[in-house]
Amino acid sequence: MGTPTFRTAVVRIPNGPDSIEVIEVPVVDPGPGQIRVSIAAATVNPTDLGVAAGFFHSIGLVDQPEHTGLGWEFAGVVDAAGPGVDLAVGTRVAGLVVGFDRDYGTYAEQIVVAAADVVPVPDELDLLAAATVPLNGLAAAQVVDLLGDAPAGAARLLVTGAAGAVGANVAVLARERGWQVTGLARTGDAEFVRGLGADFTTHAEPGWDAVVDPAQLNEEAIKLLRDGGAYVGLRPGLEPPAERGISVASLVTAFDRARLADLLTRTASGELSARVHAVVSLDQAAEAHRATAQGGLRGRYIIRP
Repeated sequence: MGTPTFRTAVVRIPNGPDSIEVIEVPVVDPGPGQIRVSIAAATVNPTDLGVAAGFFHSIGLVDQPEHTGLGWEFAGVVDAAGPGVDLAVGTRVAGLVVGFDRDYGTYAEQIVVAAADVVPVPDELDLLAAATVPLNGLAAAQVVDLLGDAPAGAARLLVTGAAGAVGANVAVLARERGWQVTGLARTGDAEFVRGLGADFTTHAEPGWDAVVDPAQLNEEAIKLLRDGGAYVGLRPGLEPPAERGISVASLVTAFDRARLADLLTRTASGELSARVHAVVSLDQAAEAHRATAQGGLRGRYIIRP
């Protein structure tokens, strides 16, 4: 009887979607403080496209001798637990694998992670939807932390890609910090964006106090800011150059267990939106990357191994 294996998607020589391979790797038992999760859903995010394209290799954030794993966020069911873990087998969880330099990821049938890096999923929340929350929800919350409370008299915030997975959450969370939010999106997304409590536009004029840029408009977004405004992007290493006294920041999402638990609860209650564009198999990861690269999606592609 051979060693049990599972399937996972990796990149050996990064060259875009065509470089994604699905390989068999040995099953690993969880060690102390760890769990093994049978993955029900993993989310395709723009960061994954950068890994597959070799961008993060080129700036020194990836240095794997054999292959690099794809995928950061996931939801699934605990199927084994190591010593010192109080999560029962069968518990539904969502979690985040952070960092670029690793040989595994969440585009996989299973994963071993620290029990401290997952949060139980509320019963009311489907695992496919839950998979979109760890990275996209935490990114939105931490972007709003970077912005802070809206300054008096300078609270006009433009959110690009406001119908997407990060943008929709920023629109809600920033309003709670006093920002007057306008979402920039396509015409067909007007009802959805307004339903978030934000104003809506398909064409933004210059003069904004702050821009959060999930759509990666970059230099075009900078042009929309007033002198001394604030820009926050979501792709480290791809920030536009600062000008006219504008502050430029790029978020590197960090795991925050307590905040993720709150975001999952709020998503389950409908306060925050879970944006699932489509569900595909592990073998269709390259197709999901190509579609994501074209932009304009209403949410994320989900890989169901």
